[in-house]
Amino acid sequence: MARVKMGLLALLWLPACLFRVLVLSHSSVINERSAVPRAASRSVARMDGDVIIGALFSVHHQPSAEKVAERKCGDVREQYGIQRVEAMFHTLDRINSDPNLLPNISLGCEIRDSCWHSSVALEQSIEFIRDSLISIRDDKDGSKWCIDGTPSNQPPPSKKPIAGVIGPGSSSVAIQVQNLLQLFNIPQIAYSATSIDLSDKTLFKYFLRVVPSDTLQARAMLDIVKRYNWTYVSAVHTEGNYGESGMEAFKELASQEGLCIAHSDKIYSNAGEKHFDRLLRKLRERLPKARVVVCFCEGMTVRGLLMAMRRLGVSGEFLLVGSDGWADRYEVVEGYEQEAEGGITMKLQSEVVKTFDDYYLKLRLDTNTRNPWFAEFWQYRFQCRIPGHPLEKKNYKKVCSGQESLQENYIQDSKMGFVINAIYAMAHGLHDMHKELCPEKTGLCEAMDPIDGSKLLDYLLKTSFRGVSGEEIYFDENGDTPGRYDIMNLQDVGDDRFDYLNVGSWSEGILSIDDSKLWMNSSDMVRSVCSDPCSKGQIKVIRKGEVSCCWICTTCKDNEIVQDEFTCKACELGWWPDEELAGCQPLPLKYLDWADVESIVAVVFSCVGILITSFVTFVFIQYRDTPVVKSSSRELCYIILAGIFLGYICPFTLIARPTVASCYLQRLLVGLSSAMCYSALVTKTNRIARILAGSKKKICTRKPRFMSAWAQVIIAFMLISVQLTLEIVLIILEPPEPIKSYPSIREVYLICNTSNLGMVAPLGYNGLLIMSCTYYAFKTRNVPANFNEAKYIAFTMYTTCIIWLAFVPIYFGSNYKIITTSFSVSLSVTVALGCMFTPKMYIIIAKPERNVRSAFTTSDVVRMHVGDGKSAAQCGSNSFLNMFRRKKAVSGNAKCKTPSEGGECVAQTVCACEETGSRLESDSGHQAPN
Repeated sequence: MARVKMGLLALLWLPACLFRVLVLSHSSVINERSAVPRAASRSVARMDGDVIIGALFSVHHQPSAEKVAERKCGDVREQYGIQRVEAMFHTLDRINSDPNLLPNISLGCEIRDSCWHSSVALEQSIEFIRDSLISIRDDKDGSKWCIDGTPSNQPPPSKKPIAGVIGPGSSSVAIQVQNLLQLFNIPQIAYSATSIDLSDKTLFKYFLRVVPSDTLQARAMLDIVKRYNWTYVSAVHTEGNYGESGMEAFKELASQEGLCIAHSDKIYSNAGEKHFDRLLRKLRERLPKARVVVCFCEGMTVRGLLMAMRRLGVSGEFLLVGSDGWADRYEVVEGYEQEAEGGITMKLQSEVVKTFDDYYLKLRLDTNTRNPWFAEFWQYRFQCRIPGHPLEKKNYKKVCSGQESLQENYIQDSKMGFVINAIYAMAHGLHDMHKELCPEKTGLCEAMDPIDGSKLLDYLLKTSFRGVSGEEIYFDENGDTPGRYDIMNLQDVGDDRFDYLNVGSWSEGILSIDDSKLWMNSSDMVRSVCSDPCSKGQIKVIRKGEVSCCWICTTCKDNEIVQDEFTCKACELGWWPDEELAGCQPLPLKYLDWADVESIVAVVFSCVGILITSFVTFVFIQYRDTPVVKSSSRELCYIILAGIFLGYICPFTLIARPTVASCYLQRLLVGLSSAMCYSALVTKTNRIARILAGSKKKICTRKPRFMSAWAQVIIAFMLISVQLTLEIVLIILEPPEPIKSYPSIREVYLICNTSNLGMVAPLGYNGLLIMSCTYYAFKTRNVPANFNEAKYIAFTMYTTCIIWLAFVPIYFGSNYKIITTSFSVSLSVTVALGCMFTPKMYIIIAKPERNVRSAFTTSDVVRMHVGDGKSAAQCGSNSFLNMFRRKKAVSGNAKCKTPSEGGECVAQTVCACEETGSRLESDSGHQAPN
């Protein structure tokens, strides 16, 4: 390692010969001036001690753009410069007087001016390195020492190496310095360099800092922007590592949080006016939407922006959100407070160090001799000159008295606590190193002479102590400390005075702001958005070429929810968006309720029908042996009444909440009730039609078959069984059960799973019965008046056809299938009940005198074309109970009138000839045909 260092020493000695070096006396404080090529001579402040700590402070402003090549620094700085120099002296005085910290070991320092510029800081860092290498120079080495630029054979003056370096303040400058210091294992502790890059230990192993990384600051600034919903902001950063890495972190976090950067730009702190004006014009192009400008800038960059605002007359158009480079520095906004008013800035959380105030405010020009820049500062501070002084400012007319007070317009450096904490961190690291390497040893031991920087780094990373404000100071694996920030706001406090007010804080990821301090009322709050938030139930549609924060709002459909801010999602059938349109909820099941008007009407109608049907049935049973009942084929009437009764029961099964049981009943009763009615009617009309058809061919030659009552019942039940069989087959194929029906996306009905086939097949069969019955009713429409039941049946069938013809399109063309079916069935059976039984009930109840046998026989004749008249009609048996037996035609007294011409025969209706020549008797022995 020594060979490597000596090789580097040889490389550094050659350019070092170009520097003009003056080594002053070995007093406690030494002032040294070094001649630098193309640069002004620079002062150095030294303080003797057993261990020397280097420091880089920006005593002067950085060179202007025109003076960069000459590395000529600007005016002297108080807060960032002189105050920090004096803080170093004051802190070392306190450490050296502390018996518990580095006892019997004194700390000295070597302070150099970095001018907040990389090239100047590197130039001064070379001096640190040169001094360190000189101190370990091997006497056998043939390297030469330069004096006044000329190589000398004399050994170099004895100097102690620096154990570590405090500073510099700028991140970009700190990176350049660290690249040099780490080559020689010299630890570096920064007090305000916050660049994210410096956390990378693979690149900056010997770098530590008592301030947090800009990653945390970027997070804090983003939290402020998010708090006030500033989703569309412009971004400006200072050219260099501090601004670039900080803004990169902010942009990355903003992208993750959905915030948009309207315009992003960078600029040097010492750029000319035209550059700042051009930048501001670009920012104005994004107005009025992007009013907030996030500025990850050094203080002088912010000041350049404020000056450009004044020149362009755009005061009040922007709200600046600044990083800790601005913080609460008055020198940034001095003279441009109106342009900066309302600005929100980040300030590293640090209390005012009162002990420093007590020390600093007592400094006087004639007694402070260890600070080589103090006389220059004094003249600049009080705008006076010191006659005869090498740095006399002759442009000042006033002569300094030396009695001026620093308390006038005094403001402590906002980072003073961090400067002091950095010095204490170095002291504590040395203390821990001494305790372990030099146990029970007074002063330095051989293990610490010289100090091994790599070992010191290990102790620094492990050190922990209480800072000047009482906070715990420690370093993580990256050499960083926890992040704590104060939120400052520049406000007009009255009488044309402006001041920074502490309106909140950000600590370990938690933002706390007192909005009442920041915004006096809601109307003062600045808006910085590209598009307003969409209303409930709307999504964002980003136009092509726009950033994600600029959108148009589109309303989702009625059945859609907002899945995310860019997507609508339709709810499934049976579900509907909730009130917040954020999720789907099940729609209430709908079905006919007993309280519905149509349900009440259907139920009342059915109840009345049931009562009437029951009454008719009771009357028919009561008067079953009377001629009016016997002549009506009473067995078929009972079947018809049973069908009518079931028809009135159907609405109850249809209106009831669909269940498996009710669905079975619906399937069976709707088709079965109609089948019972129409099967009996078909059987009855068919019987009449066959009797009349037989009478047309021949009179009384052969009685038609299956004319008895029981034969008619059996035929009716056979027809009913067809319907019943069909329904059973359909039930097996499609087991009834309740299902959900969706007539529209907004409705869900609970219905029985009756398919079209399940409905059409039974109705089709019933339709066949109706058509057959109608056909036979039409054929028998001209029977004699005493046998006019066929006319009532015909009227019933005509009306029924009309009902069912209306039912079919309504059922298949509307969503009211249940109530339509209910009323159709009820009306059908009501028509049958009214047309078929009302005349009979009228005779039984109102006209009992007509309920006699003679009223149901006839002597009328019917003229029919029956052939050529050559054969005579013959009579059959006088009883229909024997109709299943085929009998020969009976002669004897049976008579038939034969016309002489025309081939016509006059006969009584329905074979009126009997063996005795009497009228046709009823089915029970004396039944007249009907």
